[in-house]
Amino acid sequence: MSYVDAAVARAKERRQKHLDEFREVLAIPSISTLTEHAGDVRRMADRLVDELKRLGMTRVDLMPAARHPIIYAEWLGAPGKPTVLIYGHYDVQPVDPLAEWTSGPFAAEIRGDYIFARGASDMKGQIFAQLKAMECLFAGGPYPCNVKYLIEGEEEIGSPSLDSFIDSHLDLLKADFVLNCDAGIHAPEVPAIIYSLRGLAYFEIELRGSAKDMHSGLFGGSVRNPAQVLCELIAGMHDADGRVTLPGFYDKVRALPEEERKELAQLPYSDADWIAMATSKGLWGEKGYTTIERVGARPTLEVNGIWGGFTGEGSKTVLPAKAAAKISTRLVADQEPGDVHGQLRAYLEAHAPKEVEWTIRELTHGPGAIMDRHSTAMKAAVKAFDQVFGKAPIFKREGGSVPVVALLQQKLGLDSVMLGFALPDDGIHGPDERQYLPNFFRGIETYIHFLANIGG
Repeated sequence: MSYVDAAVARAKERRQKHLDEFREVLAIPSISTLTEHAGDVRRMADRLVDELKRLGMTRVDLMPAARHPIIYAEWLGAPGKPTVLIYGHYDVQPVDPLAEWTSGPFAAEIRGDYIFARGASDMKGQIFAQLKAMECLFAGGPYPCNVKYLIEGEEEIGSPSLDSFIDSHLDLLKADFVLNCDAGIHAPEVPAIIYSLRGLAYFEIELRGSAKDMHSGLFGGSVRNPAQVLCELIAGMHDADGRVTLPGFYDKVRALPEEERKELAQLPYSDADWIAMATSKGLWGEKGYTTIERVGARPTLEVNGIWGGFTGEGSKTVLPAKAAAKISTRLVADQEPGDVHGQLRAYLEAHAPKEVEWTIRELTHGPGAIMDRHSTAMKAAVKAFDQVFGKAPIFKREGGSVPVVALLQQKLGLDSVMLGFALPDDGIHGPDERQYLPNFFRGIETYIHFLANIGG
């Protein structure tokens, strides 16, 4: 039996063990944004440190960051072979609304072919599958290639420490390419590789019209209502064709090549599927583009929250002193998050009435990225999918943001292979988040083949 076949056999034999261990890490509520869970986040980091040491890493460091530590590890015992920098994160999102969970968010309950827990899909299921692949390889001898790990605990709060960490450790992080496990496939039986990610620029806008709330009967109709003004400003941020109206917003947007449009049109997808996944009554978006193009290849502007005045039970006739909204933009490659701040400011300067004061606060940002679909590392991933799933993956664009991909591209010159096994309907960031267990196990086997393919 070959080295690789033996590792795959071990993965099959250890499925129950791996599942039990997976449930243990899912039980740790490593919610990075809530200070009361700081100890749990550290507990999760310590668990991964112990795991990496058991996997024979010759160096494992827990390095300080603004809020939660970054894990660095390495094994460089394969001279002449490529070096893979493996990225992941060990923090998770909050669990609200708790009442909408069928089982406890950290109970890791198994129902049918799924395991339900916060972080099951995003992304403990992905990074843990990769570590279990390493376990199965390590039991058979030296690894087939050199590996480095970069696992952070602040991804779900925008990775505030990552930029400076990379700048401070450029030599340490040198590699031939990145394996980013924070990824997914198209459907349970349809493997996929994401080769493009959108960036993000996120803001909070506040409008103030007076020093205090006022009686709407006495003052309504005589002064500006900041809540109404805010609604009018937001409504004007799109035109009738669904295009964003911020000045200069599309100046750097790449045209979508006709060849790529034809490839995207061949993806196993339908508008009916998208409506069902979104639990929506219909679709909407920028005129002239298909749904699959809108969510991966075109930029967007969305309202994520809006508030002002009285919102309690019953009625209160009040003219609010202020109103606010959270606005996010998803950006395609070449669009700069910093430019959007200026574009939003220019829009408000042109359209906000002089009777209200306004402020913009940038909350988070990150660039988009496009990867080379024909690189050696991509070919190794395609082959690994074929070896495990019996079919080559489709290539697709992703509408979400993974800022580290562009950061590593810009700072280290490294492309990423987005190789993970989450599914679009896993409910990440929402109630009843889940991981499809057959693909958790197939993921372990795919990671084994991928590293072996890289090693030649």
